Amino acid sequence: MRMTNKIMQNNSLYNINNNKELTNKLSTQMSTKKKLTRPSDDPVVAIRALRLRSDVSQVTQFYERNAKDGASWLKVTGDALETTSEILKSMVGLCTQGAVKDFDASNIAIIIAQLKELKGEFYSTGNVDYAGRYMFTGYRTDTPLTFMENLPENPDDSAYRKFEITEQLDVSAIDTINYTHIGDLKGVSKESYDPGVDGVAEEEADITNSDIHRIRLSYDAIKADNNNKPTITVITEADKQAAALNGTPPAETVLIAPADMEVVSSTAVPNPYDYVLANPGKAVLIPETGELLIGEDMYNNNVPAISGMEPSTEIRITYEKDSWKKGDMQPQHYFACKDTTDPNKVIEYNHAEYVDSTVNPPVTTKFIPCDKVTQFIEYDVGYNQRIRVNTTANEVFTMDMDRNIDDMENALAKLEEIEAIKKDLDRMLDGMDPKHPDYANLKATYDAAEKAHTYIRENMQKMMEGLITKTQKISDFTSLAITDNGTRASRLDLISNRLMTQKSTFETLQSANEDIDVTEVTVQLTSMDYSYQSALMATGKILQNSLMNYI
Repeated sequence: MRMTNKIMQNNSLYNINNNKELTNKLSTQMSTKKKLTRPSDDPVVAIRALRLRSDVSQVTQFYERNAKDGASWLKVTGDALETTSEILKSMVGLCTQGAVKDFDASNIAIIIAQLKELKGEFYSTGNVDYAGRYMFTGYRTDTPLTFMENLPENPDDSAYRKFEITEQLDVSAIDTINYTHIGDLKGVSKESYDPGVDGVAEEEADITNSDIHRIRLSYDAIKADNNNKPTITVITEADKQAAALNGTPPAETVLIAPADMEVVSSTAVPNPYDYVLANPGKAVLIPETGELLIGEDMYNNNVPAISGMEPSTEIRITYEKDSWKKGDMQPQHYFACKDTTDPNKVIEYNHAEYVDSTVNPPVTTKFIPCDKVTQFIEYDVGYNQRIRVNTTANEVFTMDMDRNIDDMENALAKLEEIEAIKKDLDRMLDGMDPKHPDYANLKATYDAAEKAHTYIRENMQKMMEGLITKTQKISDFTSLAITDNGTRASRLDLISNRLMTQKSTFETLQSANEDIDVTEVTVQLTSMDYSYQSALMATGKILQNSLMNYI
């Protein structure tokens, strides 16, 4: 093969250019500290780099964002739960003081006032938020647990709210309360005393003490009258199982028919308690206090399902409420309910959907499931790993506390009333001659008041003792929530440690796959620079000669 000067020039320039390209590649690697500038440099390394970058990005999201956000949420929740635990301990201590039998109404009033303040703080703790999100309200993180102000009862006001609430209760919701009938006992004075007119001539036999079966609703001041009565139904365990199997709404049976229920105001004469004692075959609803009283005959005979219900039987009571005061719990966090403020735009909460495909086109309806709808907020904190970060309101901030204090206030009012009557009668008797014609009549009335006071005071003491147990039960729920929250926090700590290790491992692999060995590349770049300089010198000498030198 004949080698010409032109061929030698071309080969020399080609080799110098290759040398320059390699020098440029090494120089780029030194600048970027990366092996690749484009996927074609090494497809295998490029593919591995994409995978490792994806792994690092995911682990970084889990570790630096999700896990830390979840840990913060759990920390704030834990602090709030610890606060509620301390509040409940203080309430138990106050109830223990209030259970002292020698305390009169004034002493108990002080204790109940303190309990009310603690109760308000208890529910206020449920409004704690994290980064603008309320922590105990499930998915509705933009809605506080309680109403933050008194709402108007005028439907024309823009702030007016009306709900149709369905409470899902079990047999334990039926409790028994004690009621003392004081007859016509009332306060008197020396100036106005007239036995014939005032009717104070009560006797001990007129004072009776009775137990009444009751279902206490979660709210007082409900909207009801004899033209607008609550609906009360039951769902048996068999109904629940059939509904769960078929995915259909559960069958409901009427428990108390509207004809067997009377709506009686707390200010009516006779009062609701006397009414239900006089009509044992009836049920009585007191709208002001949110109590459903069940007559003895109805409890035992008229509705056998009440006294013979299985523990798993569900009792549903549906009623309306449009009177809301500051501190009231918002019903959508606890119950299946409907916001019926605007009849043309009813909003349903905590309902399930049933699709009836037997008709064409299929019809979708909403119904209340037997199992209450839970709203757990979960964070992705790893590959196929999720952890729940929220605690729902009904796990801690039960309605019982508010209603228990309401019962205590009502009992205190009765105790204050009978103590005032006793004081009036005692003043009348003080200094009165036993031979006075009114003495025997007044003394009999005083003895009746003494008997009523004994009943009411003993009931008050029992209620205080019962409140200790009820508050301790709520405290147990709180302790369980604290333990559950702490367990999830501990689990998240373990996951975070593992994520930190994974992140370090993936970053090391990513660096080994993508990053250059600076020492090695420096040596190669220096070597290529020498080669380049040598090639220039050699090419310069070769290109000095041409064919003319041989002619």
